[in-house]
Amino acid sequence: MSQSPFGDISIETFLAEYWQKKPLLVRGAYKDFIQPVDADELAGLACEEDVEARLVITAPDNDTWELKHGPFNEDTFAELPDSHWTLLVQAVDNWVPDACDLVEQFRFIPNWRYDDLMVSFASEGGGVGPHYDNYDVFLIQTQGERRWEIGGHFDQHSPRRDDTPVMIIPDWHPEQTWVLEPGDMLYVPPQVGHNGVAVTDDCMTYSVGFRAPSQAEILRGFTDYVGEQLTSESRYADPELTVQEHPGEITPQALEKVRNIFNAFLNDEQKLATWFGEYVTDPKYPELDQSPEDKINSQQLADALSQSELAFVRNEGSRVSFTEQTSGDVLLFVDGQSYPCKGGSIQLAKLLCQTPNLIINQGEWSGDALELLVSLYNRGCIYLAE
Repeated sequence: MSQSPFGDISIETFLAEYWQKKPLLVRGAYKDFIQPVDADELAGLACEEDVEARLVITAPDNDTWELKHGPFNEDTFAELPDSHWTLLVQAVDNWVPDACDLVEQFRFIPNWRYDDLMVSFASEGGGVGPHYDNYDVFLIQTQGERRWEIGGHFDQHSPRRDDTPVMIIPDWHPEQTWVLEPGDMLYVPPQVGHNGVAVTDDCMTYSVGFRAPSQAEILRGFTDYVGEQLTSESRYADPELTVQEHPGEITPQALEKVRNIFNAFLNDEQKLATWFGEYVTDPKYPELDQSPEDKINSQQLADALSQSELAFVRNEGSRVSFTEQTSGDVLLFVDGQSYPCKGGSIQLAKLLCQTPNLIINQGEWSGDALELLVSLYNRGCIYLAE
């Protein structure tokens, strides 16, 4: 188990007593943390076409709120008021390799649960208002100070202001309040109300978020996946039908047949695992093409390895997971695609899910493993280190 980021609280204790249960404040969790992105670099990212960024601007009395979406430009930042604004940039780890080092420290949570690293910079009084999220988040203060208020559990039925472009909980009554200084970390479980307000004019917060698909998304996703594989001849059938007393009755036997249709797919371990692995590793931004201009083949890779070892890096935006099957083989999932792995490729698949860096030597891996490397490289899921 990796070193705990929770001070005297072990990772096992955190998972047992806090994860998805209650907030946790850890003072000095990252007191020696060096920011991979400063305020100017964050603003630069927010000006890029492919980067998801937002600006939230509020009046000092928190009565009016304004939301702007990027990409921005220099004029956008020049026109900002002196206070009460926040810049938020999503998936910073996708664009800044050094930011991935922070994310790797949270790998005690399964890969497929990870969403992204959001970084925010706020002037004094800046924030996004009291709200709740449907995901777990670790809020790490890296610069300046932010006051965090925590209180209550909320859901879609809870009251919210309808006159703001961002979700605001009205009549906010915090139960706990802390001021976080650089190095402090706050964990907030799903549906717990929270409100962060910048105390200083140079407030920067790194947010490591973990997603969980809704049950509606799971059900729709699986039925869509199964439905795409069925033909028009795949239908309900009742060749043993007999005369029933009431023709309007849907009999228990008919309902059992319908239940068996569902169970046939749910009990298919291979089908369920393949769908779920591809579903939860689908890229956050699937529209972005990460594939290299120059593709390679297995012979080119073998020739390169005959001269020296190669260092591959997992693409910062790639999502990777695997599942072991009863046969002992492994299904590797990378960015929404599955790869059956046997023999030597099993070790490579697990290594890819464990570390972002792969050192490949000649003769160390089987032909299947090299084929896997070629496929992942040509899709842009891994790249050669400079």
